[in-house]
Amino acid sequence: MSNTNTQHNDSSHNDSLLRFMTCGSVDDGKSTLIGRLLFDTKTILADTLTQISNTSKKRGMQAVDLSLLTDGLQAEREQGITIDVAYRYFSTGTRKYIIADAPGHEQYTRNMVTAASTANLAIILIDARRGVLTQTRRHSYLAHLVGIQHIVVAVNKMDLVSYDKAVYDKICADYHDFAKEIGLAGNRDIRYIPMSALNGDMLVDRLDNMPWYSGETLLEMLEAAPAADEEQNAEFRFPVQFVCRPHASADADLHDFRGFMGRIESGDIAVGDAVTVLPNGYQSKVKAIQIGDLQLQSAQTEQSVAILLEDEIDTSRGDMIVKTGSAIQPVKQIEAFVCWLSETPMSTARTYVIRHTTRESKAKVAAISYKVDVNTMEHLATTELKMNDIARISFKLAQPLMVDSYTQNRAIGAFIVIDESTNNTVGAGMIV
Repeated sequence: MSNTNTQHNDSSHNDSLLRFMTCGSVDDGKSTLIGRLLFDTKTILADTLTQISNTSKKRGMQAVDLSLLTDGLQAEREQGITIDVAYRYFSTGTRKYIIADAPGHEQYTRNMVTAASTANLAIILIDARRGVLTQTRRHSYLAHLVGIQHIVVAVNKMDLVSYDKAVYDKICADYHDFAKEIGLAGNRDIRYIPMSALNGDMLVDRLDNMPWYSGETLLEMLEAAPAADEEQNAEFRFPVQFVCRPHASADADLHDFRGFMGRIESGDIAVGDAVTVLPNGYQSKVKAIQIGDLQLQSAQTEQSVAILLEDEIDTSRGDMIVKTGSAIQPVKQIEAFVCWLSETPMSTARTYVIRHTTRESKAKVAAISYKVDVNTMEHLATTELKMNDIARISFKLAQPLMVDSYTQNRAIGAFIVIDESTNNTVGAGMIV
């Protein structure tokens, strides 16, 4: 891990992937911002540009409507709003990006939680004419809840307030006060930038309209932002996906082959490291690490590998390999914040399935501590969850799970809730 960090911290070249999302109130310009970013970085294909140019003309617009680049569904275009999470991929000379454009309406809270769950950075747009609104507070709270470490507060539409520095300064002060209220300030990297997505001010090019702002452009902020693997200080976690035993092989060496295959969700591992397999607690040492036929001396976060141990251990899919001495232990009760995704309300009388990494367990709702009003941050008593509700819930589990808190490890602290009768995903959880 140390070698990787040294390489990535070289500011002259950062080819790592950055996942980021845009969010804000309705009509704050999220789709226009993404469209302008793609346009100014010259990552739009010619036929796509022609298509949106024709659509813009049909709507009677003088200039190209860049927001059409993210509003991919016909229904979205007809309504003039973004109603789902639209993903776009682009790259510059220094790194690759995945953008998630989350909807602004309260009834699409679940869409934003979905987008935010994999994001390393969030761009929260604020209309310079309207300042910090209820939707701004809601989206900031959700970004805080799902553990996004880097927040860019983009004060958009500065062209409509004559690029007034006083307007920008007041919005920044108001947002900072709110961020302190919800615990967002202090333990998050929050940056502020004035911009005009429509005209392109401070996105890729600085232009000349805001000489009073000497900070980075948006693209410069994105280029310098750490990727997830650079910040991953969590302990080694390896959920076993598959036990590979190639019985039918002419190669005699393969008859004794027993590889535990999966994806390293956090931390790193090296040949010779002492490990423990949970939940059974068996201990051994790493004999080999492989990717296909390639032998590795070590592996790290997000690599999919096969790990061979020195001892024969009874291990199957759903078990977790950790380094010996790790504090993680199997538990049969968890407490978490849950965003309810289904139109069918949660029932405390029903049994659900919790899918956590590669392991599943039947679960019952032990208690609903409170529901969060995402507009006011107020805690409300409730006995059920409806779609888009977020609540703190305790679950009793039939099978033990190996969990970390979500704040310590996003990959191991997250789970989904499944309706066992329909096999639909009905909730997304973040372990406290």
